[in-house]
Amino acid sequence: MTAASTTAQAFPSLEKALKHHFGYDEFRHGQRQVIETILKNRDALVVMPTGGGKSLCYQLPALLRLGLTVVVSPLIALMQDQVDSLRDNGIAASYLNSTLSWDQVRSQEAALRSGETRLLYVAPERLVSPGFQQLLSEVSQSVGLACFAIDEAHCVSEWGHDFRPEYRQLATLRQRFPQIPIMALTATATQRVRQDILQQLRLNDPLIHVASFNRRNLYYEVVPKDRRTYGTLLQQVKTSGGPCIVYCLSRKRVDEIASRLQQDGIAALPYHAGLSDTTRTENQQRFIRDDVQVMVATIAFGMGINKPDVRRVIHHDLPRNLESYYQESGRAGRDGEAARCTVYYSYADVATIDYLISQKPDEGEQRIARQQLRQMIDYAESTVCRRRIQLGYFGEDLPQPCDNCDNCLSPPPIEDWTVEAQKFLSCVARCRERFGMTHIIDVLRGSKKQKILQLGHDRLSTHGIGKDRSVDEWRLLGRSLLHQRLLEETTDGYPVLKLNAGSWQVMRGQLSVEVAIPEGLGQATESPATAPDSLEAAQLMVRLRSLRKRLADEQGVPPYVVFAESALRQMAQQQPQTPDAFAQISGVGSRKLQQYGQIFTDEIRQFCQENDLPVTDTADIPVSESFNGSRRRQRPPSETHRVTLQMHQEGLSADEIAQQRRVKLTTTVKHFERLILAGEAVELDRLVSPERQVVIREAIETLNNRSMYAIREHIGLTYDYNEIRLVVADWERSQQ
Repeated sequence: MTAASTTAQAFPSLEKALKHHFGYDEFRHGQRQVIETILKNRDALVVMPTGGGKSLCYQLPALLRLGLTVVVSPLIALMQDQVDSLRDNGIAASYLNSTLSWDQVRSQEAALRSGETRLLYVAPERLVSPGFQQLLSEVSQSVGLACFAIDEAHCVSEWGHDFRPEYRQLATLRQRFPQIPIMALTATATQRVRQDILQQLRLNDPLIHVASFNRRNLYYEVVPKDRRTYGTLLQQVKTSGGPCIVYCLSRKRVDEIASRLQQDGIAALPYHAGLSDTTRTENQQRFIRDDVQVMVATIAFGMGINKPDVRRVIHHDLPRNLESYYQESGRAGRDGEAARCTVYYSYADVATIDYLISQKPDEGEQRIARQQLRQMIDYAESTVCRRRIQLGYFGEDLPQPCDNCDNCLSPPPIEDWTVEAQKFLSCVARCRERFGMTHIIDVLRGSKKQKILQLGHDRLSTHGIGKDRSVDEWRLLGRSLLHQRLLEETTDGYPVLKLNAGSWQVMRGQLSVEVAIPEGLGQATESPATAPDSLEAAQLMVRLRSLRKRLADEQGVPPYVVFAESALRQMAQQQPQTPDAFAQISGVGSRKLQQYGQIFTDEIRQFCQENDLPVTDTADIPVSESFNGSRRRQRPPSETHRVTLQMHQEGLSADEIAQQRRVKLTTTVKHFERLILAGEAVELDRLVSPERQVVIREAIETLNNRSMYAIREHIGLTYDYNEIRLVVADWERSQQ
């Protein structure tokens, strides 16, 4: 039986499979076409912006086809994050990396050979190693290979912003497994980078899907950097309404700002290459799990960080190029909610970046990096729509202003500079389209530089016709022509101006040119306010976030693995109190309905009762609508649980057991919970005092509710979740 026929029998439509596995009702633009392509055994290059849904393009086919899907991922944190999310949806996914012990690796490899694992995440270095290639051959023979998905595929190209030589070796996949489809995925790739990806990975007649790079929910602004910058940044963080990332050029600046934020009462942590691996990993996990609000970092932080609810990305220093800025700012608002992206700009940053460029050993790399820096300066100093500049960099047009950036919302005065534009473009033509902007301005202003005289450009009709304008004014016009796509510029490190069809229309008088005239760089402005939620919805949102955080901490995963911010917002607005209603929330599939439905609807119902909002009585819920597993399924204790039991019986406290076993206290408490539910001889009085047990049991009976959050709210914050968890388990055991 073919993979396609298996799919057709399992699900009448891809949409039903999507809802079953991931809880979404419909595909985003382009996802369905890509998925169908892979199901037909065809290669694909997928370019989708951050938050556009790239991962689903290979994750859903992996569940619908026979065999193993191998995902190449460059970072350990990204692998773990993706696997946590998949497992939380009940999907058999795993990774192989350096964090695993030898026994864990052997166990994972056995699961691969037996066909238990559907998706495997590996780094490019491991994938091309001889040992792993042999393992792939064995898996190919036993259970089959479904697809190779190359994530962050821009790393394969030297023209990309994060080139990694080991990615070049992935071409061996085509040689060794010629019949297996390859999907390359990236969030940022210019036309040149896309072509390089196709050639380097040897994709065969691929579908090329390039989604719009327009992230409409992001607000962009550039703010001048001065002595008041830190105070402005502090205020931005305080009013962000969620997690923030602050990027800096140097480790010293990272440590300085993180320390100042901490002194001002902000939960902030640093991240840079000067910290130990352990510290970086711990800081990153604390940020992902909402233990801290702000991550202050160098650009070493962020690639592949799947945190959807970042509300602000602030570049305290000028980014090095537009492509990396698009990638870094794109870490804001991955959930589709409104978010803000700020760049602080000063000429001192330009000097710093230029010095860093000069340290590159290759002159060609220096030349390209300096051209990219100049494009970034043009972006910072521009008076036109910032989104238009970004999209233009990737070859995408934006016909209308975005109305969601500082230049669109607080535009400088507009003047008609058609005559000046005709002079400028005519000079480019007279110079035979062989020179950059500086040379053109020199000719227009009548310069007598030696280069001008040697080339005979002092004899051109355009020499000196622009003496009435300053260098800055001509440069402003040149940048404006480029941003309005009325002029082109080469991107190979030698920025040469080239005319296009629009240029000739301007010179013939068929098109007018308007230029925004700056009065200095604009100050920060507020983005359009989104429609506010009702007071009750905002209050419920706080409760749901708290519940999500607790559940995530109990499982040792980031909060967004439990539910995305957008799903919580829907819950707060719609207030579902039955399984059927809860299943309609976007992001609630069958697994999440079973796993979280009861506890979230209980929380929502209790909130509604407390605030005199409509309540669905539990007696009114049809039996057919009851949650799967409302009474917890008792799984027998494993060997690790019995070790905890033995240490308990030897007289050790829960804290002592956790310390000796080098695990978190919550892990030890979960062991006791499993042991109690299984009827093992746990002395509960040694773990929770009898007096406190009485109070917790009374709360359970009074509330008729086993929600630990509800119980703690009822009895007070002096009781912690660990003791409530154990008493609830004992109470449940007594009811059986």
